Amino acid sequence: MELVLATTNMHKTLELRQMLKAFGAFDLYTLLDFPDYQQPEETGLSFEENACLKALHAAKALNKWVLADDSGLVVPALGGEPGVYSSRFAGKNASDKDNRNKLKETLADLNEEERSAYFECALALANPDGVQKCVRGTCEGYLILEERGSQGFGYDPLFVKWDYSKTLAELDVDTKNRISHRRKALDKIMPSLEALPCTI
Repeated sequence: MELVLATTNMHKTLELRQMLKAFGAFDLYTLLDFPDYQQPEETGLSFEENACLKALHAAKALNKWVLADDSGLVVPALGGEPGVYSSRFAGKNASDKDNRNKLKETLADLNEEERSAYFECALALANPDGVQKCVRGTCEGYLILEERGSQGFGYDPLFVKWDYSKTLAELDVDTKNRISHRRKALDKIMPSLEALPCTI
C-alpha cells in the first residue's frame, strides 16, 4: 500500500517511519519524492485545519493516499504561542535554534508554574475524494530555560514531560516515540490506516 507523508521535514519523516515500521504494510513516500509538487500555504488557525489542508492538497495533486502532520508547541501563559507558528516563531526562515532562543527570551519573566506547556500533533488522512480522518494527540509538560540534550528537534531540548526528569531531547528514540504527541495521534489514526484498500 502506497502512502505519502506530506512533509519535507526529515525529523518528522524519521519519527513517522520508525512508528509505522512495525506494521510493515506501507510503501512510504514523502514530498521529497515528488520534486515538482508545490506545497500549499499553511493558512489554518489550528493544527487540525493545517493538517487537513496539506493532506487534501497533496492527495488531489498526487492522486494518492496521503498522511499529513501539523504540530507544534503551545504555551497557555503566552496565549497559546507559538502554536501553529511554532516552526516560524522567530521569523519565516528561522532555524530551530532561532525559535528556541526567542522562546527562552519570551519565557524569561514567567515563573515556573506559568511555564507549563504541551506539544500538539494533528494527523490528517486523505485521498483525492477528501479528508477521511483527522485526529490530534498531545504531550503535556513544562519548559525549562536552559537547553538539555542532543536528540530530537525543534523545542525538544526545552521541554520536559510530566513524570519524566529528562527533556525530550535527552530521551532515547524509542522512549520518545512511545510517549510523544505524534505517537498518540498516530495510535488514534491507525485503525483508519489499517483499513486502507490495497489500491487507490
